[in-house]
Amino acid sequence: MPLTNTQARYGSLSIALHWLMLILMIAVYACIEFRGIFPKDSAERDLMKSLHFMLGLSVFVLVWLRVVLRVAHPTPRIEPTPPTWQTGLAHLMHLALYLLMIGMPLAGWVILSAADKPIPFYGLDLPALVAPDKDLAKLVKEWHEWFGALGYWLIGLHALAGLYHHYVVRDNTLLRMLPKGD
Repeated sequence: MPLTNTQARYGSLSIALHWLMLILMIAVYACIEFRGIFPKDSAERDLMKSLHFMLGLSVFVLVWLRVVLRVAHPTPRIEPTPPTWQTGLAHLMHLALYLLMIGMPLAGWVILSAADKPIPFYGLDLPALVAPDKDLAKLVKEWHEWFGALGYWLIGLHALAGLYHHYVVRDNTLLRMLPKGD
């Protein structure tokens, strides 16, 4: 399988990044959900929050590689060609997912910065993006939580669309993103 995309299918780099980022996003969501089972100010709860921040920032780093790949290499054709309205919805969904993968980590970084807390990233403390401002931290946290909930829906709809195309429409939408078995 080629490293980069062809007209027929995604390359191994795009496929690996897609599935790695799905795993990372599952881990990001799992960490923030599991933190609630631990008591406030416990080491376990703090670990879940730190992992949530670090994994979210990992998504932020990797999404830029995905953007470069998407711009630099062709998107494989869907066979048979879907109706224009489906292609338009797919583009909107991909845009929303990319905005989620860029905006959510940035919002988390702003929250920690405005709350005057360290921004952990695998042993490094990243610089603050904004000056301490508790009101800003609270506002951005509310938006972060709202868009986080929306993210569940976006990811779920994206997965359902892939399954719909595979099992109902029977086109190659999903197959283009699966590792090719030899």
